[in-house]
Amino acid sequence: MAAVRGRAADRSAWSSRYGRAVSPRARDGYRGLVRDPSVSRSTAGRLSAERRADDLRRLRAERFDVLVIGGGVTGAGAALDAASRGLKVALVEARDYAAGTSSRSSKLIHGGLRYLEQLEFHLVHEALTERGLLATRLAPHLVRPVPILVPLPAEGGARDLPRRFFRRSYYGLGVAAYDAFAGVFGGGRGMPLHRHLTREGTRRIFPSLRPDKLAGAIRYYDGQVDDARLVVTLARTAASLGATVVTSARAVGLIRQAREVTGVRVRDLEAPAGSPDAEFEVRARTVIAATGVWSDDMSRMLNDVGLRPKLRVRASKGVHLVVPRSAIVGETGLILRTATSVLFVIPWGGHWIIGTTDTDWQLDRSHPAATASDIDYLLSQVNAVLDRPLTTADIEGVYAGLRPLLAGEADSTSKLSREHAVVEPMLGLLLVAGGKYTTYRVMASDVVDRAMHRLGRVRSSRTADLPLLGADGYAAMWRDRADLARRHGVAVGVVEHLLERYGTLTLDLLALVDADPLLGSPLAGAPEYLAAEVTYAARAEGALHLEDVLTRRTRISIETSHRGLESAEHAAELMGAVLGWDAATRGREVAHYRARVLAERESQLMPDDIAADAARLGAPDVRGFAADRGIDGPGVELPASPR
Repeated sequence: MAAVRGRAADRSAWSSRYGRAVSPRARDGYRGLVRDPSVSRSTAGRLSAERRADDLRRLRAERFDVLVIGGGVTGAGAALDAASRGLKVALVEARDYAAGTSSRSSKLIHGGLRYLEQLEFHLVHEALTERGLLATRLAPHLVRPVPILVPLPAEGGARDLPRRFFRRSYYGLGVAAYDAFAGVFGGGRGMPLHRHLTREGTRRIFPSLRPDKLAGAIRYYDGQVDDARLVVTLARTAASLGATVVTSARAVGLIRQAREVTGVRVRDLEAPAGSPDAEFEVRARTVIAATGVWSDDMSRMLNDVGLRPKLRVRASKGVHLVVPRSAIVGETGLILRTATSVLFVIPWGGHWIIGTTDTDWQLDRSHPAATASDIDYLLSQVNAVLDRPLTTADIEGVYAGLRPLLAGEADSTSKLSREHAVVEPMLGLLLVAGGKYTTYRVMASDVVDRAMHRLGRVRSSRTADLPLLGADGYAAMWRDRADLARRHGVAVGVVEHLLERYGTLTLDLLALVDADPLLGSPLAGAPEYLAAEVTYAARAEGALHLEDVLTRRTRISIETSHRGLESAEHAAELMGAVLGWDAATRGREVAHYRARVLAERESQLMPDDIAADAARLGAPDVRGFAADRGIDGPGVELPASPR
């Protein structure tokens, strides 16, 4: 009876602020802490500072069915999957949502065209199914078609005609099979069909391609996504179902009874220095570690009991460049074959994303660094097909991420598996690793299936039919966007920008602008973004630090040549008004951000990984450092705030 009363009290406390809980028998739906239907999904999933404080109290006081470690796409997806099955769920993330791999991808939701060439049909089938679901049902506001050209090279004049015919037939059959797979397995496809183009037709839609290197092309479609925004939306959707989600909460140890994991010891990185509440225990019947390239850290926590999980993850560094749209004249993306992998050139709003590299990385995993060699490699590869070569002067932004690949016997990371694995090295602890961004939902479903079996529950995944926040009613709102703009007194382009980032949650941002018209102004140094977006990130999207907004809630850090430095002061003022920052805190946030940008720029001048890593580590992480409390750590001197 005490346990029943405790669960009821948990529901009551949650619903008093976020919406009344519905009895498990009251709806044929989610059986956890479900919002009252009179409370909007947006309100129930609002990740405010107040919500974080409440969720911290829940972490300390309650016992959860599932505790997820890791706030990347797989961890957020697992939290949503578990919550949608009626489990009592918590998620802890050491830094910010998508702070690692999940914000540093090529921004593509794709079926893996090259896996088809490698005859890995199961991977193509799986990925195309997920692409179709995301583009048509789950997140049409975040995943949309992007056309991509496969250029066909011209070599040898007339003597090369048979080889040209073979290449066009070979690639054409591959892309046709890709489309066929999408039609059969793609859950509504959501993408147009491919088309063959002549040399002249290719040049019309991509004038920047060198004509002497071109015999034609094949145009196909894949999906494009703002990866970090998708992760935040997953976390908010899980929170709307009652999941407890907390960032800046680092798992520092496992709690065990005999040979069973019963919880995790967590450190709150936002707690004041010396606070007795900084570390606490979170009790859980099952712990899921979705920690990506940090998976080996979880394995090391088991060393003292002599366990060695049969799961090893290697980190592969992928570097991307961002250049202005004016630097390359074209209407589509490109996919180019290189000696070791493939290279994408993808349109990204007013910019192009060029990437990626694929090299082994064994240094700091929190802040992988791009080197001058990485940048030169990407420029040389893309310049081989462009009529006007790009230089470093064209580069607006650079970012580097680490792919978690299941380790095997291959020497090259490009040959390692993109499949995923779920293992249970110890009772109560599940590790999930590998895979790729597109198939996050499959990974989440697989690991939660194992958790359900352990908990003695029988309920299959429901996330294939659960639209993420902002997806409900998106098509109708997009159709009526001109009327929406007129009602709120803003330009249609502003509404389109918001709809493609927030979906139907656009109404929340327009309400902010209605209440304070100054929030409808562009952010300083970043005219593509509204001031309201910074305010909303702090109010509803769990942003705790300036870096969270400038690098993940927006992409200002890679889309502007100043890397966000000209936006930092304005953004800090907007965030501070929501989070209660005083002048000293705003100054520290700006100084931290400036130090980060300067360290990244310096690392990108270094010749190799070791030197680049050392340069990048010259800037401390904004979370959990003494400098956040007004005391500089040893050897740390933050640059003054820009004026």
